[in-house]
Amino acid sequence: MQWKRQFDPGALCVISIQLVVTVTFATFQAKDYELRQYETAKWVSTVIRGETQKEALRQGFWKLFHYIQGKNEKEMKIDMTVPVTCLVKRGCADFKVSFFVPFEHQDSPPQPTDSDVFIEERKAAAVFVRSFSGFASTEKYAEEAEVLARILRNRGQPFHEDFFYTAGYDSPFKLFNRHNEVWYFKK
Repeated sequence: MQWKRQFDPGALCVISIQLVVTVTFATFQAKDYELRQYETAKWVSTVIRGETQKEALRQGFWKLFHYIQGKNEKEMKIDMTVPVTCLVKRGCADFKVSFFVPFEHQDSPPQPTDSDVFIEERKAAAVFVRSFSGFASTEKYAEEAEVLARILRNRGQPFHEDFFYTAGYDSPFKLFNRHNEVWYFKK
């Protein structure tokens, strides 16, 4: 198994005419998935309860967007990062939506002033990733997650099957060459 260090695909993102680079990771590329080793990092997150995944992503995105636009204790604007992730738990109507905290704020991110928004530290983890293009719907994310789960089971790869993450890299205004992912955490 050979690892290489790289930036997330699509990690340069134009938001308000700013380019933002997100988390780095080591990766192993298989034919139809990647195994990435993410380092410990802070994310700003919110949990949306009792909504559809699509509506949870919409509401969660705006709560987090307000945080990076200055709705935080320092009233500081923070660069937008990608990916926007969403934790999907099987049989649960709660969805956790998250933005990566930019590198310059990792040591001391401004605390949110919205009680529904929080800073979390995600521990270093090995993550199985399947990428796909186009506009991602809730159904497409679920379909791609099932494909990845089937591949991992067939190859005897142990992973946490009770949840997965979706990862979106593009503005809704980007029409071509879109990048989306589903993630399962390795056991």
